[in-house]
Amino acid sequence: MANELQASENRAPSPVANGLLLLIRFYRYAISPLIPSRCRYYPTCSSYADEAIRRYGWWKGGRLTAKRLLRCHPWGNHGYDPVPESDSSNCCQRKP
Repeated sequence: MANELQASENRAPSPVANGLLLLIRFYRYAISPLIPSRCRYYPTCSSYADEAIRRYGWWKGGRLTAKRLLRCHPWGNHGYDPVPESDSSNCCQRKP
């Protein structure tokens, strides 16, 4: 499992992922300094998106990022919210 995760982190991002990462960098350096910080979570949404896309690719990382952005609102939670290690912990397990 750890080797699988490490292998996915060592891969070169796809062209679509590179485009998304470029947009994230543009946001961080051109737009974010103009807006007051209102981050509810740590790491910030842009850091979360960067890590999710690098770790899982543009499709799954993009979905995780979209879910995170939808959770980030004034009536939502706050605190530490890292990129999940894998979705296998949620799959096919019965809840007691």
